[in-house]
Amino acid sequence: MPKPDTPTPSAPPGEPAPAPALASAGETVPVPAGTPAPAPGDPAPGADPHPASGPTPTPAPGPTPPPDPPSPGYRAVFRVREFRFVFVAHLFSLLGVVVSELALTVLVYDLTRSPLLSSLTFALGFLPYLVGGTLLAGLTDRFPPRRILVVCDLVCAACVVLMTVPATPVAALLALRCAIAVVSPVFNGTRMATLADVLGEGDLFVLGRSLLRIVSQSALLAGFAAGGVLLTVVPPRGALVVTAATFLVSALLLRLGTVRRPARGGGDGEGGLAGTWAVLRDRRVRALMVMFWVPPFFAVVPEALAAPYADEIGVSTAALGLLMCALPVGTITGELLAGSFLSAATRSRLVLPLAVTGVLPYLLYAVRPGVALAAAALFLAGATGAYTLGLDARFVAAVPEERRGRAMTLMTAGMMTVQGVGMAGAGLAAEFVPVHAVVAGTGVVGTLCLLAAAAELRATEGRDGADRHVPHG
Repeated sequence: MPKPDTPTPSAPPGEPAPAPALASAGETVPVPAGTPAPAPGDPAPGADPHPASGPTPTPAPGPTPPPDPPSPGYRAVFRVREFRFVFVAHLFSLLGVVVSELALTVLVYDLTRSPLLSSLTFALGFLPYLVGGTLLAGLTDRFPPRRILVVCDLVCAACVVLMTVPATPVAALLALRCAIAVVSPVFNGTRMATLADVLGEGDLFVLGRSLLRIVSQSALLAGFAAGGVLLTVVPPRGALVVTAATFLVSALLLRLGTVRRPARGGGDGEGGLAGTWAVLRDRRVRALMVMFWVPPFFAVVPEALAAPYADEIGVSTAALGLLMCALPVGTITGELLAGSFLSAATRSRLVLPLAVTGVLPYLLYAVRPGVALAAAALFLAGATGAYTLGLDARFVAAVPEERRGRAMTLMTAGMMTVQGVGMAGAGLAAEFVPVHAVVAGTGVVGTLCLLAAAAELRATEGRDGADRHVPHG
């Protein structure tokens, strides 16, 4: 049959025109001009007046949606040369922080013989984060990121060098410890924002963040052990000299191995608390930050009370070590499995289920479990920390680039601050309530708070397309 826009050949003069062929299914037969329209119920012109009976053909199914793309894996992150420098610098910087905390705590105790001042030295690693994160967060978008990272490392190295001077009094040692803690959120927030520049805002960024967290958790397992061994060989001030060198190596790696990028500009031009509020006014960003902050606030309770709980159930120091290691081991395992085997869309779908159930295993403490069961509960709780991979993707998609450094500094500062508050609150509660009841109660109260935080986050997902860049499956 000719195409509709092709003229039909006419019959030779004196010969009848050929009868039109019957149309095949789905084709249209041209109708000569002037032919009256068929009456209702009559067959269309050219159609078979006696169609064969039979089932109506079923339309072919549409294309099957493609499966979620697999995770590129951690190896893909290490193929990025600039990330390798950032990663190694993180190792040195983290080593410096861990060893300096341990060495300074021992040094202050040696000088004062005061358990209170010794424990205060360690606590000062958490509390000043709030000051640095709120007042100095604007610096992360106002200056080139590489300059900020290098300067922060140099400031930390200078503070540690001053700690090594024998004439430095205890009050000055604590003040220098505070200075390092104030600078740390600026460094961490800038590095996190720079990671999005180095790896992009997609899955590589999420996996890169995961690797840095895994290293940080591993430091809890190996860093203090290495520091303890170091302190058996050199005095505390000698260990501090080693940590000053690690900060300098980190600064050198970041200076030579990362690209110079311009400042992001800060967008709103506001600094201090005004700039902080400019970020927190965004309901979506605020809900994501709360979801980062609430789980760590409750998660640290069993760790803070590990020694009192070991004493409560009458176990050895070796068993205490198992309780201290179970949570970070679970966190490392969960992150490795999620980053290696789950797609980005699957990780995003698991954010709320994993976060909401994160402290439910603490309910096992209600029966005063032995070491094995308590360690299993802590391991499971740590494994749910894999929710952060999907949450990282949502966060970087929700924050405007010009405010990214400030927002990430606030987020990391908040996480450190709530952990310090959570530890202090756990100790206070254990003064009046048995330790196992405090941990079990944390499972109840924490789950209720996480449900509320999850509901708020869900309420922001469809608002103004705020989540349009994030796969939800």
